[in-house]
Amino acid sequence: MKYESSKSVILTILIMVSIVLTWNLWTYQPKFDLMENGNNVPEVTLKEKRELHEIIRPDLMLFHSNGQHYGTTNAVELNEIMSEIRKWSIYDVKDYSDQVEDIKELVHGSGNAELVFPTDIPIDIYRSVLKFEEKRIPAFNFNRIIIDVNNSEKGNGTVYFISADFQQVYMSHISPALLNEFNRDFFKRADQYQRYFAYEVTEQRTVFIPDGELEMMEYTYLPVVLNSDAFKEALFSDPSFVQRGTVSGVEEFSDVSSKMTVNYDTNMLNYVNPTRESDYVDNAYDLLMRSIDFINGHGGWTDTYRYVEKDVKRKSVKFRLYNMDGYPVFNSNGMSEIREVWGRNEITRYVRPNIALELPLTTEMVSVTLPSGSEVLGYLKSRKNFKPELLEKLVLGYEMTRENDENKLILLEPAWFYRYNQTWGQITKEDLGGVLHGLE
Repeated sequence: MKYESSKSVILTILIMVSIVLTWNLWTYQPKFDLMENGNNVPEVTLKEKRELHEIIRPDLMLFHSNGQHYGTTNAVELNEIMSEIRKWSIYDVKDYSDQVEDIKELVHGSGNAELVFPTDIPIDIYRSVLKFEEKRIPAFNFNRIIIDVNNSEKGNGTVYFISADFQQVYMSHISPALLNEFNRDFFKRADQYQRYFAYEVTEQRTVFIPDGELEMMEYTYLPVVLNSDAFKEALFSDPSFVQRGTVSGVEEFSDVSSKMTVNYDTNMLNYVNPTRESDYVDNAYDLLMRSIDFINGHGGWTDTYRYVEKDVKRKSVKFRLYNMDGYPVFNSNGMSEIREVWGRNEITRYVRPNIALELPLTTEMVSVTLPSGSEVLGYLKSRKNFKPELLEKLVLGYEMTRENDENKLILLEPAWFYRYNQTWGQITKEDLGGVLHGLE
């Protein structure tokens, strides 16, 4: 009897141990230290990403008041204006093209504020910058926003979106309260801005030019050379297969299909990725968005670049450097531009400077007085074979040059620039008696 009792106790203990072990096996969770996946390649970022409103920006705000014209290109002032416009709730967008009787009066008439962008913008892209009440609005391009400050339709403020060639006009509305706020904050203070004068190049088109002599600063920069390896990691699909070499002072990176060259004498980077898929139809929205996303992907906005040009047929997009004051910067070798050319799914060419301008050397800053806009216009008009209808813009800006090969300093010198027959040219104070310098 005693033996049977002991056997029962031992069996009970074994069953209990088995239950405990089974429970522990079911509920056991090993503690592993978190490990980084060694196969993940860290994101390559040269600078911070930028929002659309920082890249697609107006060049100029004009106020047309009582037969006078005032305007600003100042980056800070334009930021203030755009910050207010971005808060607007815009509604009732519709095609107004067939109802326009006098396009020049609509765009430049007294009581209008005219926001001018450097080139056409697809409204589908700018929907993320502005606020539209309707989920669906018509598809169109624009390069001007006209705010009718004096008049309103049915008690609402009227805002027009107009294309570069004035062939498309879209009307929209904002609340009277928003219009009154814009009138109080900006339009009524228009005479505090730079005075402009109008030059009618055709019956349909007018160019507005800063009036009087202007003072601008001349800047000297010690540039920062960008890391070529960072571009290699960002641009090549598999950087581990990229070969590196130097030919005649030019650094070359290449794999089986792509090549990147970095020229330290000209400070230019050129990436080429040949593709056969070049005969397809693209659209402006996709082309521009891909171009911006591509540069954001590796933080390529190393300076204050803005969208200035696109060619849907050639699938190319251009961004231009602007200085801290909001003036465009030009260079005959492309050192102030970023240019992209696209295939179907991949970029086929990427051309840009390999330097960034940080802070200017304050001891080298010099104030310069430029000739008046009327003097410069008179010089252009006196040129042989000058055709007014081919003049598109006459603006102040900066020429970027290198001081010399030894110290690598970059100079930004103020000058007048004009766009004539789709090509930019430069006029300096010394040029008024000499030959014009053409820029591609």
